[in-house]
Amino acid sequence: MQIDEKLISYLEDLSYLALPDAEKIRMTADLQKILNGLAAGFASGQEFGTDGVQLCSHPNVFRADEALPSFDRELILKNAPVKNDEFFIAPKTVTE
Repeated sequence: MQIDEKLISYLEDLSYLALPDAEKIRMTADLQKILNGLAAGFASGQEFGTDGVQLCSHPNVFRADEALPSFDRELILKNAPVKNDEFFIAPKTVTE
């Protein structure tokens, strides 16, 4: 994949940024180095033999589900500006 000015402009729009021209040039070079490094890493992975290795798309899907202790509720609510006995109370953000 080639990093070009069009892609950098697209990333600017996605991230709501307005980069100066010098930063765009530097970002283009940096992203190209990152992609080249990733491509080289994937290419070197072809050296490993995977014959006989079973594919698994969801490892540990059948692990035991166990309840673990959580944080102390009183400690978490201690610094809340508005709360009741169990929850934070936040202002309503959706109106009808």
